[in-house]
Amino acid sequence: MPPRTVVIGVDSSTQSTKAAVTDTETGELLAVGRAPHVVTGEGGARETDPEVWWRALCDAVAAGLKESGLSASSVTGIAVAGQQHGLVTLDGAGRPLRPALLWNDTRSAPQAAALVAELGGTEAWTARTGTVPVASMTATKWRWLRENDPENAAATASVRLPHDFLTERLAGVAATDPGDASGTCWYSTATGAYDPELLDLLGLDVSMLPEVAATGGTRIGSLTEAAAEALGLPAGIAVAAGTGDNMSAAVGLGLGGAGLLDHPVLSLGTSGTVFAASRTRPASTALSGFAAADGTYLPLACTLNCTLAVDKVAGLLGLHRDDATPGGEAVLLPYLDGERTPDLPRSSGLLTGLRHDTTPQQLLGAAYEGAAFTVLRALDELLRACGLDPADPEVAGRPLRLIGGGAQGRTWVETVRRLSGRPLIVPGSGELVALGAAALAASAAGGGDPVAIATRWNAKSDTTDAELPPVDRDMETWERVGSVLATAAEPLLGG
Repeated sequence: MPPRTVVIGVDSSTQSTKAAVTDTETGELLAVGRAPHVVTGEGGARETDPEVWWRALCDAVAAGLKESGLSASSVTGIAVAGQQHGLVTLDGAGRPLRPALLWNDTRSAPQAAALVAELGGTEAWTARTGTVPVASMTATKWRWLRENDPENAAATASVRLPHDFLTERLAGVAATDPGDASGTCWYSTATGAYDPELLDLLGLDVSMLPEVAATGGTRIGSLTEAAAEALGLPAGIAVAAGTGDNMSAAVGLGLGGAGLLDHPVLSLGTSGTVFAASRTRPASTALSGFAAADGTYLPLACTLNCTLAVDKVAGLLGLHRDDATPGGEAVLLPYLDGERTPDLPRSSGLLTGLRHDTTPQQLLGAAYEGAAFTVLRALDELLRACGLDPADPEVAGRPLRLIGGGAQGRTWVETVRRLSGRPLIVPGSGELVALGAAALAASAAGGGDPVAIATRWNAKSDTTDAELPPVDRDMETWERVGSVLATAAEPLLGG
């Protein structure tokens, strides 16, 4: 029997790094190393020193390899999937000039509004990039930096996304992929390249940006001697271009040109997202019209406030996160960090509908309902962006795949099930972002389409997906939450 070979898929998220040691042939998850991150900032600020990500990557890889019991010589490739949109600014030696501005840093909301106006409105941005700038997008953060930290902006030699920064540390090559690049608002999904006019608008020179590889699974180089020493891995193994975390989760699920197309996914994590892989280029001002890691598209809607916001409400009430009941007449919009979808970057949480008989458990349930409503509301627009009719019975009957940390929580699952009225599939495979990154690494190491690789792995997996039939949709709660959001957005939420 030939010796076992493995690849390492890295999930560098907002709060931690995970390194999944994965069997190249079967996709079996042999071990997962973990290391935490530190996020700083008050108010709308959210920052992390990029060196924290690098140290966490090194620690997570070492921990995963140790847990697997395998020799480092069995590793043939590595790929990084990272949190999207973060702005990393480097000096001429490749060192970070300042902490990175993260995706959920909302200070650049005024810059986002200014950029929308300067190009001629939302339709103009959608036609070029597929996405309308909001505070989350990298372009708005670069504009904010130039206006608020001009010394560091002027000293910047290179601009990177979080996953780009880590990939460059691994291979010594400045590279990105279409998926993560499409979240910057200076990459055009219409042309598949950086947009010169947008770069001029932003005051960015194309030489400051990484080359865009064909796919997230493209081999862009080999592990350098310095990186190999830091990680305890063999120098020369394949390094893939990598991608953004949402694009990697899609690969891990087998969504893409060589797998499932136009099947919706809802991810419940620090953020809440709904997305699908499609061959149709999305052109909706209500969505982010991203590229996918494999050459297809990934229309996506993202909310800032999801599991962390609900956990905060549970903590304030002194309840366990599953000590919740339906909210009754109470409505709680848990926009604790501003909000991205809907675009309310200066918003705060809103509670209304209290009665003498309202219980703490109902208040917690109302927080779940508010968070789930916000992300589910974008589902019909997502389906339309894929060229589908949401009212078509076949489309309406397609199951919603539920992933992320919240998918492991009973109350999250039941709230989504009740408010969507759709059948749900909760995949048995954990760590989908890291698994998708592992498929990208396998593609770089041995060739083959990464989505086809992940699909083959999923077919061989001994885990079982949970399939939940639909229940009658709770339209009373849906309409109550929607009515509060519609009437309160401007005067009470600080839109």
